[in-house]
Amino acid sequence: MCGIFGITNHKEASRMTYFGLYALQHRGQESSGISVSDTKGITTHTGMGLVPDVFNENTLNSKLQGSHAIGHVRYSTTGSSSKKNAQPLTQTIKNEPFSLAHNGNLTNTKELLQELKKTGVNFQTNSDSEIFLHLIERNLLDKSLEDAIIQTCTQVTGAYSLVILTKEKLIAIRDPHGFRPLSLGKEGDTYALSSETCAFDLLGIKHIRDVE
Repeated sequence: MCGIFGITNHKEASRMTYFGLYALQHRGQESSGISVSDTKGITTHTGMGLVPDVFNENTLNSKLQGSHAIGHVRYSTTGSSSKKNAQPLTQTIKNEPFSLAHNGNLTNTKELLQELKKTGVNFQTNSDSEIFLHLIERNLLDKSLEDAIIQTCTQVTGAYSLVILTKEKLIAIRDPHGFRPLSLGKEGDTYALSSETCAFDLLGIKHIRDVE
């Protein structure tokens, strides 16, 4: 299934994401990861195993500093269970850091892989999640970030929910049919996103609605 979580405008974003992923652990036990933005850059930490095995106090307090974060727990349906496929996936696009966590499966993966490889794209994973990164990068050549993401979503087919982190933004996406769950929550000036509302219950965040 995989579980994804995102939070913005919180001084302990990495810790909140840690507990959010802990609440979503039943959705994936193979690997976990967190990306955090401090508005200057993005730091990502991933590893194989359960959330408490991958993260410790030193990692959360020292390495993952920032007020915006996304996280992922993985259950592999496409691609092997390996460190290289652990998410969030992070890369530099147009000289800016960009991180993505994905839940779902694309049904036109083979066609998109062939198309992208013909243009010289080298894939670092064997997960269909990486397709989103390369399509967004290609579409950004003549579009804004939001328009590039919208264009990408017209090129992929299947079931997916995404949380995307830039230096200054947290973006949530759900496929047009809403096959994969993604909920929106709020507490004060903090917004959060989660595959399931159980993460909100643990963190004291009020559930607003599902992402449309």
